[in-house]
Amino acid sequence: MKRVLEESRFHLIPLGEISGFKVRPGLYEINGATAIPGGVNFTIHSNQATGCELLLFHRKEHEPYAVLPFPENYRIGNVFSMIVFGLQIEEFEYAYRVDGPYCPKKGLLFDKKNILLDPYAKAVTGQSTWGKKALGNENPYHARVVKDDFDWQDARPLLTPLEDTVIYEMHVRGFTQDASSGVNCPGTFAGIIEKIPYLLDLGVTAIELMPIFEFDETRESREFEGNCLLNYWGYSTVSFFAPNTSYASGIEYNQEGNELKNLIKILHENGLEVYLDVVFNHTAEGNESGPVISFKGLDNQIYYILTPDNYYYNFSGCGNTLNCNHPIVQQMILECLRYWVINYRIDGFRFDLASILGRNEDGSPMSKPPLLQSLAFDPILGNVKLIAEAWDAGGLYQVGNFPSWNRWLEWNGKYRDDMRMFLKGDSGRTNAAITRIFGSADLYEGRTGGNSSVNFITCHDGFTLYDLYAYNYKHNEANGWNNTDGSNDNASWNCGMEGDTDDQNVMRLRMRMIKNAAAVLLLSRGVPMFLAGDEFGNTQFGNNNPYCQDNIISWLDWNLCKKNNNLFQFFKYLIAFRKEHDPIRRHTPSCSLGFPEMSAHDVNPWDSDFKEDSHYVGIMYAGRTKEMDDCIYVAINTYWEKLYVKLPSLPLNMSWYQVVDTFEEESVMQEPIRIDEGVEVKERSVMIFKIGNLYE
Repeated sequence: MKRVLEESRFHLIPLGEISGFKVRPGLYEINGATAIPGGVNFTIHSNQATGCELLLFHRKEHEPYAVLPFPENYRIGNVFSMIVFGLQIEEFEYAYRVDGPYCPKKGLLFDKKNILLDPYAKAVTGQSTWGKKALGNENPYHARVVKDDFDWQDARPLLTPLEDTVIYEMHVRGFTQDASSGVNCPGTFAGIIEKIPYLLDLGVTAIELMPIFEFDETRESREFEGNCLLNYWGYSTVSFFAPNTSYASGIEYNQEGNELKNLIKILHENGLEVYLDVVFNHTAEGNESGPVISFKGLDNQIYYILTPDNYYYNFSGCGNTLNCNHPIVQQMILECLRYWVINYRIDGFRFDLASILGRNEDGSPMSKPPLLQSLAFDPILGNVKLIAEAWDAGGLYQVGNFPSWNRWLEWNGKYRDDMRMFLKGDSGRTNAAITRIFGSADLYEGRTGGNSSVNFITCHDGFTLYDLYAYNYKHNEANGWNNTDGSNDNASWNCGMEGDTDDQNVMRLRMRMIKNAAAVLLLSRGVPMFLAGDEFGNTQFGNNNPYCQDNIISWLDWNLCKKNNNLFQFFKYLIAFRKEHDPIRRHTPSCSLGFPEMSAHDVNPWDSDFKEDSHYVGIMYAGRTKEMDDCIYVAINTYWEKLYVKLPSLPLNMSWYQVVDTFEEESVMQEPIRIDEGVEVKERSVMIFKIGNLYE
């Protein structure tokens, strides 16, 4: 693109003058504002607009210093494009005013008084300091032109295979905002850089960042019991192409995104991929009473799914629903994802409430949604991980049935639900647990090499792993909704005491339950994901919906990493153990012992007739690693009494060796313990065994 612009510069001769600026028709195919030799190209489109004005502002000013109407002959089709010469990108911000028919009953909201943000803005100003509400006009947002001169050097995509991937979900601010993090730039992209040694020590291979597109955390902020509640999570996008400026540790005038790019570059240099949690299901403009920021004033009928009465469908639960399968919106989403891959080298995207992306313009589900298909086959996105949260707030649940074209992975909500119930000892869950541990073939048979399932027990939405075993009930009183928000169906268990306790027996049981969950998750087929802080017992104090909590409820308390270092070391060991033993993660050549690749056992080997009241399963993986037989046996006892378990027989020259017992506080054996035939598996515990040669 830069070369094309350079080659075109001799033809970019001013043809006219508007408001004292030399101008000419622009480059219509290039959306947004782009610096070119001698000036800036501005391109915006609207299907039913009758006119458009470009507004230029000085920094932090609310009134434009120049207004440039697009001449009629600067419009081709529905696209307005103009090159303005003599502009220095450091000296201005910009926005638009668009004229057209105003008829809410027909879904038309054109109003020339509205100042509109460019949907393709690469940087947004107006809400740049975290928690500080912007002052001025109803729409405080202006756009800046970004100088894209970041030096990636010889960086190449990591392309980590799915079977080798371990995902770590984090909130940029919450990861380091608390003073206990010990970083110099808390709550920022730079703060994450300071924690890279920690991530490497833990052993994860990818970090998944909760929303980092520009959002306004102060919108609908409120006071409750002396606390300021914000839109902390960020699932309310203002601009899809711009990074959230309040996540940068310093001001980046016209180089917005460089701190994020630097973070990604350093993560890649250390072997860590970066996925973005993207929210294309709705925007921050809300419903009929929401603000006009951008899309409503440009093409309300096109960008949103409207009812026959031209109200907003609310399949997102957030006031509106983006009309993702309209060709114009498809184009924007595709350009957006390409932009993040090309300019930020993003390795994957997790799509929030992704079932909305498969809804038609009337809200009905589509069998072959064109947007999802175009993303699956787009050449720029060819090596990018595409992960769907395969449900929406309108009741469309597609886990196992999401239109995938063998490209999309899914957050496996059934894994979460089945494993939670099995691990806390519910009856009748053993067979379902086996299916989930073995990769959920009932849902994903034949898809992406058996790695379509993103397995998780916890994520940002719900209890942390510690809280899953510390609370029977949600405790969301701090959110100000009388504890009515958040899910009531958590499949949690408080281990005998609700919340904080000094009872050491309860605390030991909680730590054991956390370790059990971690062991099963990290020794399941599929792609494991866990929430930042779970590895050291971080708590949200029973809040399972802390979307508005910008405080220690949502921030990681790094003091717990020191206090629960034993738990951290256990996670670290399991991640390394998973990496060391290929048969856990993937199909390998068969082992010489004749064992099947995966098998499930009751307390007696090869007995797989699990009854309704069964609370035990032995999981065995068998294959070869580095041309040697490699067999792993995982004994999972969710029963409240100990059980005697016989392990599968081995040749005389081989034996089973115990390497993990979660019943013990020091759960990882300092030296493997040889097991001749059977072993006592204590109540509510997991043991891990591997084979070894007696004469080694």
